[in-house]
Amino acid sequence: MQSLQADPLFLSAGNQDRKHIVYQLFIRLFSNAKTTNHPWGTIEENGVGKFNDINRHVLQSLREFGVTHVWFTGVLEHATMTNYSEYGIHLDDPDVVKGRAGSPYAVKDYYDVDPDLAELVPDRMAEFEALVQRTHDAGLKVIIDFIPNHLARYYQSDQAPEEILDFGEDDDVTKAFHPQNNFYYLPNSELVLPEELKDNCPDHEPPLKDRNYFEKPAKATGNDVFHAYPSISDWYETIKLNYGINYRNGGQTHFEPIPDTWNKMYAVLAFWTKKGVDGFRCDMAEMVPIEFWEWVVPKIKALSPEMIFIAEIYNEHKYRDFIERGQFDYLYDKVQLYDTFKKIVRQKGSTDWLTGIWQYLRGINKNMLRFLENHDEQRIASPDFATDPWHALPAMVVSSTWQNGPVMVYFGQEVGEPGAGYSGFSREDGRTTIFDYWGVPLHQQWYNQGACDGQLLPENRQHLRTYYQELLQLCRKEDAIKLGHFYDLHPANKNSPGYSEKVLSYARFTKKELLIFIIHFGVEERPAFEFRIPESILNYLDLGSTVELKGIFGTTNTYIYKGKIHLEMPPLGSFILKATV
Repeated sequence: MQSLQADPLFLSAGNQDRKHIVYQLFIRLFSNAKTTNHPWGTIEENGVGKFNDINRHVLQSLREFGVTHVWFTGVLEHATMTNYSEYGIHLDDPDVVKGRAGSPYAVKDYYDVDPDLAELVPDRMAEFEALVQRTHDAGLKVIIDFIPNHLARYYQSDQAPEEILDFGEDDDVTKAFHPQNNFYYLPNSELVLPEELKDNCPDHEPPLKDRNYFEKPAKATGNDVFHAYPSISDWYETIKLNYGINYRNGGQTHFEPIPDTWNKMYAVLAFWTKKGVDGFRCDMAEMVPIEFWEWVVPKIKALSPEMIFIAEIYNEHKYRDFIERGQFDYLYDKVQLYDTFKKIVRQKGSTDWLTGIWQYLRGINKNMLRFLENHDEQRIASPDFATDPWHALPAMVVSSTWQNGPVMVYFGQEVGEPGAGYSGFSREDGRTTIFDYWGVPLHQQWYNQGACDGQLLPENRQHLRTYYQELLQLCRKEDAIKLGHFYDLHPANKNSPGYSEKVLSYARFTKKELLIFIIHFGVEERPAFEFRIPESILNYLDLGSTVELKGIFGTTNTYIYKGKIHLEMPPLGSFILKATV
């Protein structure tokens, strides 16, 4: 074992004991059965999904799909153009709402849930609590968003505990920065909203906007805009929160005494932890000082030791700090694996690049959340990514089996939803809107009014979902994927005639089983090539000179390995071969 451990192509499983499979479920869209899809449509015109729609049958179908954790997106009450004032909920100014439904990341009450998602608005929290209980009863864990960096332009909690003051309630608005202020101010400046609002909607005038929104002194905008003139591409509907960093004075920090925002955010996390939430996906975590995470994560894990924290993070130079100091369990693998896969899938990149990625992430591969879609990214089936969803399946196989860390699927990905259509604030950009009331056509065909049977799907999309399901179930079943070591077989084989830069290979193994992965990203037929497994792996497993490898995914063939095997890879083929020790 010592010689194998010393091999730079080997990666130990460490103490990994599980494989999380996360399903991102946007509640507003997931169970909406209406197919109207009128741009800027109201909730009555275009429809909306509900907490209660995510019933036992739906949850069981997700468990059978292979899911372990459901990330319920859009839970918290956020700014919207829909009027709930009769229920005591503040009516938002449409000038600072994106889309008719509003951005789920412009939170206006951290202690409440989105009334859109309730059958009975006064019972909205009870309906959410029931969803949490149903999810647990189905053997699944619950993840929700924690949005720490910014909130809606108008924040007012009517559900916070009495002892909790609203954000900004005690701020000294005459000061641009004060360590105990919740917001950053632009004294004597009035907020000027972007003129381009009309230009963003070429076919339809944004409804209800009258440009009468007034904010003085202006507050800094959520994406670190420290002036009063945010653009259409800025997060102009949000306000930046102050964690004790004076950005306008060289980033000087003021963390003692603990800033008021820290204590308020701890209270928010503790509130939802006590509701039974099992994990937080932390929006734009790197825009909040790591010192806050270092302080708050242990406090929450003291309340719930199994709680997981996932960081949305894009600066790879901060990865290790956010795991070691910030104590995050998992980080987005966006700028490493996702961005590289997008190029390879589009036939503009090489599998040679992938070896450098896992080596760069050595020691933290198990902490990286892999994905090919989420609400921020373009759909695989859109022209902006792969167009044909089958073209990304090799990347999906690698994302889910390459290392021990979790993998995520965004609802509709598994049926090839293309994210087509101009919906309102969201233009035709290959994404499913997060701002508008909308139906998601191919997903609706699978959902089938709650039957979750896919009977309305075209046959090829039924097969696509079956492919995903078989892959994810394999991830949960095979110990070598859940718990095993990793060995990069690509360098040993890449010079074999016919192998090419469109092929990737690696091994996953425990003392009891060996899995060989051979993945073809190319869209053309491959000539046969000779494939080799390093003797150090065979010796470690005491497999001898002759090994029987049975296809368990992508092929049912059995290969007898005697120093090499001859392989023919179909276009976009992924073979998983198993040897039992």
